[in-house]
This record gives sequence, structure tokens and C-alpha cells, in this order.
Amino acid sequence: MHGSRAIAPLVRRTGDDTPPVTIPRDPAREAAERELSKPPYHENDPSLLQRALNRFWDWVDDLFTAASGATPGGGLGLLVIVVAVLALVALLWWRLGTPHRAPASAPALFDDRPRTAAEHRAAAEAHAAAGHWNQAVQERMRAVVRSLEERALLDPRPGRTADEAAAEASRTLPAHTAELHTAARSFDAITYGGRTATSQTYHQLATLDDALTQTKPTLSTTPQGAPN
Repeated sequence: MHGSRAIAPLVRRTGDDTPPVTIPRDPAREAAERELSKPPYHENDPSLLQRALNRFWDWVDDLFTAASGATPGGGLGLLVIVVAVLALVALLWWRLGTPHRAPASAPALFDDRPRTAAEHRAAAEAHAAAGHWNQAVQERMRAVVRSLEERALLDPRPGRTADEAAAEASRTLPAHTAELHTAARSFDAITYGGRTATSQTYHQLATLDDALTQTKPTLSTTPQGAPN
């Protein structure tokens, strides 16, 4: 028969003149499978982990092969795209810092022990002299808010956040609205967002603190409790 050849049954010959023993095809296959399944035939087989890794790298190779075929320039074009993406990710990481989960609600600005604005300023200057910019910014922001409370431009209120203080202070000090909100965002990013302060951040906040002490408030929009 042309085009196909029937599989002949396995014929086992003996050493004498006895007619050969013919083994049917299916039992012969099963016998061969049982023989090949014995441990000695598999001593050098790769481990399960190695087989899984081989399958994974085969999949990666197929993926890149398909991508390079669809990319202008082939493999070189794909490599350029991958390098560009990695460079973009590195740039964003450097500019934005390590991602951190934002707190559900911003914690209070002050701790349980009340201190005067002068005490907060002194602590801020000590941290700045030591190069501890995070702590310096935190203490200077507290000095700003405490100073406004001492001047009765803000009602002393436990649990006030930096954002709330900036929003309330902007009503009586509208000329410094942008700086107040920038200071509050810096405080939150450093205290709760894992960002690192710099000397520039601190000196900008110190300049704002000095300017606020010399700024005359807009008393017509002074919050409740402030002098009229």
C-alpha cells in the first residue's frame, strides 16, 4: 500500500527452530512503556523546577520573538523600546520617590504635649543645624501654626491637620495662600508620605514663618474667636 505502511506486530525470535512468537501491537507498546518508566532510565532527567523554568524561558523567548517580528526594526527596535521604557520608569521613580500608600485621613499636626511657637522654632533650628531636614521642616511648620494660634488668627484646636491650618489661615492672610498650602503639602509628604526634605524646603518654610509674623491680617475675614 502506497502512502502508508501498517505497523507490523512485534516478532520475538527464539534461538532454536521453534516458530517465532508474535506479540500483538498494543501489549508490545505497553510493555515498552513499562520498561522505559523504570527509574534507571530517568536518572538524568531534569527536576520539576528545571522543567518549569525551561517552559517559562521558552514562553519568554516565544513572546520576544513575536514582539520583535511586529516591531519596526526587528529585535533591535524592540530592544530600543524596552530600554526607553526602563529609562522612563527610572526617571519617574527618581522624580516622585518610592510610592507609598496615602493615609485614610491626615493625622493631627501637633502631639499631645503643647509647646510654644518659640519652642518649635528652637527645635527646628537645632534639627537644621544637624542636617536633619525632615524634623526641621516638621517643627517649623508647627511653629507657623502655633504662632498663628498665639496671635489669635487661628482658634487653638486639638487635632487640626496641616491642610486644615493652611486653609483657615489663608482667610486672614490671603497674600500667603499659595505658600501656606505648599508648606502643608510638604509637611504631609515628609511626615506621612515617606518623602525626604531638603535644606531648600526648610529655608522656604522658615522664610514663610518670618514673613507671616510681619504680615498684617485681613481682620474682616478673621475666623471666630479672633479679635475684630
